[in-house]
Amino acid sequence: MSSSNLDSIAATDPVFELHRGGKMAVVATVPLTSREDLSLAYTPGVAQVCEAIAAEPDLAAEYTWTGHTVAVVSDGTAVLGLGDIGPRAAMPVMEGKAVLFKQFGGVDAVPICLDTQDVDEIISVVTALAPSFGGINLEDISAPAASRSSGGWTRRCRSRSSTTTSTAPRSSCSPPCATRSPCSTARSKT
Repeated sequence: MSSSNLDSIAATDPVFELHRGGKMAVVATVPLTSREDLSLAYTPGVAQVCEAIAAEPDLAAEYTWTGHTVAVVSDGTAVLGLGDIGPRAAMPVMEGKAVLFKQFGGVDAVPICLDTQDVDEIISVVTALAPSFGGINLEDISAPAASRSSGGWTRRCRSRSSTTTSTAPRSSCSPPCATRSPCSTARSKT
């Protein structure tokens, strides 16, 4: 489709209009209306929370977004009925999945589309991202890479297992894969 054709369709099509600018935004959950607010939310106040989490990693689920946020990760190789459309073209679907997590599950979700199909690289990236999220949803990754990625990541997390006592959602992972969330949330399409 040529750029001019797309421009004329996008100007009148409600689907394109709904997607314009993306379907998501990151918003603050705390007020930042005063200098005091800023000193509590950032520096110097944030240091207290960082030190507490460093001493007791399970506190991350209570004092950061990890207790209610998942990553929706795809390489764009098996997207809905579209097939291998690549990571950029997969982003609207991953945003849609993230919106569904929020609307129907009350879980915040961050879409992440990877520009790689290398299974080991996907596992490494997901493992490196894991401490920032309460769960990982592997989405729309083609077979057999999907099962290899999911299985490899789960094994890597379990190989770093530690016992935790928090009642917050958690995994058996420990640093550097400390998500304290279910590794079993990893799912993918075949």
